[in-house]
Parts: sequence; structure tokens; C-alpha cells
Amino acid sequence: MEQAQHGSGGSLVSTNEITGTAVYGETGEKAGTIDHLMIDKTSGKAAYAIMTFGGFLGLGEQEFVIPWGALSYDSGLDGYRTSITPDQLESAPAQYEGWHRDRKHEESIYDHYHVPYYWF
Repeated sequence: MEQAQHGSGGSLVSTNEITGTAVYGETGEKAGTIDHLMIDKTSGKAAYAIMTFGGFLGLGEQEFVIPWGALSYDSGLDGYRTSITPDQLESAPAQYEGWHRDRKHEESIYDHYHVPYYWF
């Protein structure tokens, strides 16, 4: 998949350029990829990256809801970095139908990953 040049000429990026972008752990190993984003309809802020992690330190490929604030763009890797650990993924709050309409559940996700809430 062709990746966009995120760092060329500005800070804006189209969501179709983010889908499929690699995510790397703190030591530079590829941890997974971004499947899609969830954006707050009212504020327009990116709230979550829905990511697939495959073979991340022994975990099989699974989909996880990650707060957007837990990712930072690294132009040298042309991808995102995260400090999320395998233990955090394994103990992450379970998702259920309608989870994204439950503010208490959203708080539990952000608290779990130690990321400031996107709605403030």
C-alpha cells in the first residue's frame, strides 16, 4: 500500500492516508497497523485509532481501540509510535456494541492508557 508523505508541507493528513499506516513500539519494532479512525462528530477531533496488532510480542492479530493521543507521528519511520505495552493491550477494557456512546466506558479506555480525554 502506498503511504502518504505525512511530513511534506503541513500537518494535515487525509484519513485514507492513515488507514494501513504502520505503528511502532518504543524500540522501533512494528507493532501493528491503523485500520480506521473514529472522529468526534461535534468537535472534529480524532478520538480513537482502531488498530490491528498481529504477532505483537506473542499476541495473535486482534483489533483494539486506542486513544488517538497514545500515538505520535514519526517522520523517520513514516508511521506512528506508541508506548502501549502488550500487558496494556491484554488488560484493555472490553468493547461491546455501542461502547462509543458510553462516556464512562470511554473514560475507562483513556484512563487505562493514561491519555488525557479528547473531549476536554
